[in-house]
Amino acid sequence: MSGPCFDIVVFGATGFTGRLISRYLAAHPQFTQGLFTFAIAARSQSKLHALVQELRLPSSVSTVQVDVTDYTSVEAAVQKARVIINTVGPFWRWGTPVVKACAKNGVHYVDITGEAVWVKDMIHRFDYLATKTGAVIVPFCGYDSIPSDASAFLSNKTLKAHDAFKGDYDVATSITAHKVSGGMSGGTLSTIMSILEDVPRDKLRESSIDYSLSPVEGKVLPSYRFMYEQSIPGEPPVPGSYFFMASTNKQVVQRTFGLLELQAITAAGSSTEVIKVARRQRYGPSFAYDEFVAMPSRFAAATFSTVFAIGFGLVVLFSPLRWFLKRFIMPSGSGPSEEAMQKGFFKATNHTTSTSTPPVHVKSVFRGDRDPGYLLTSIMISESALSLLLPPTSNPSPAQRTSQLPEGLPALARKGGLLTPMTAFGDVLITRLVDTGRFSYETHVIGQAPSVEKRKDV
Repeated sequence: MSGPCFDIVVFGATGFTGRLISRYLAAHPQFTQGLFTFAIAARSQSKLHALVQELRLPSSVSTVQVDVTDYTSVEAAVQKARVIINTVGPFWRWGTPVVKACAKNGVHYVDITGEAVWVKDMIHRFDYLATKTGAVIVPFCGYDSIPSDASAFLSNKTLKAHDAFKGDYDVATSITAHKVSGGMSGGTLSTIMSILEDVPRDKLRESSIDYSLSPVEGKVLPSYRFMYEQSIPGEPPVPGSYFFMASTNKQVVQRTFGLLELQAITAAGSSTEVIKVARRQRYGPSFAYDEFVAMPSRFAAATFSTVFAIGFGLVVLFSPLRWFLKRFIMPSGSGPSEEAMQKGFFKATNHTTSTSTPPVHVKSVFRGDRDPGYLLTSIMISESALSLLLPPTSNPSPAQRTSQLPEGLPALARKGGLLTPMTAFGDVLITRLVDTGRFSYETHVIGQAPSVEKRKDV
């Protein structure tokens, strides 16, 4: 194997989300400064050339023909990159050869899957191999599931900072209320149908169990409810209903908890500083996470949950309905209009309590301005990939190209393996997202002034 030709190769560049990622990378300030290179990859060479023309990509952006059904083709393309951005779904059908090639060749990998059942399989098959080759494999790098992972991460960090000298506070409960406005693409619909039709039922059941992706088991809150409520001291209660992304997002946050808990457990016998850092990063053995979508009233929450349960049940039970949705509602490759995506947003409000008596309450709000599933996802996965290559644009030291992982990444990233966004990128990714001007956050202990991070567009 010769050395990589490109810093990033975007698999599925001609798809709806792949086009947005390619456009974002081409306009990125660190690309225009010559700090990284990228190539676009897809099965159709003619579509790749059409995309080059459509986006007016510079000559420095190469095209790579790859067929994800052919492992030899996949491995040849993977060997050209330092980081693979994979958008080719459904991942249950097409993702495994890409992860296998990256884990085998020590190439870093990020994707936008929301398929916890597939990721569970990838953990069992390739996590150990990736730790041996140093490959950092990070699924869930889009709206599934960075906002959930980041909001819980920020609240834990704020809680531990509140007890700066002892570090004794652990998390008891962490609840995130989501507000979201955005569209759906044909690829997303295809993924949902793939899970319902292609995945064995026993695997779906196994992957839906709490902590099925985590190496350590934590506490569990009640599962599906028709009504949720977030009660932050000093604020009106926020009613909510079941969030259709909650099952995946919970698994990601629980894996973050488990990886950090395992890191703290295995740190025994290490240096005092290593033990201290691991102790402050862990959420604690009593950690329990849940989330829901915020609603304007209890009635609206109960109504939405009921309608969702009935609608989803019909889709699961009746194959003719699934056929109709796939054929007529939204074909693969389609998605919301540019105008609609400009109007989208998300807001994730996390309320975390400590195990202490009396409990400490932390509120963290993580926001994104634009359609979360597509425009913001294209930013989130691009900045995730760049986190493995370069320091953030706001870093005071000039960025320099290097073959090593940048400074500031979590210790787990330097070991490789199947990680989550926060265990792989942590503060580096959050800083990168804020630097784009499309994301902001605030976090504080209830009763104290919030810490706000927001920057102008770059």
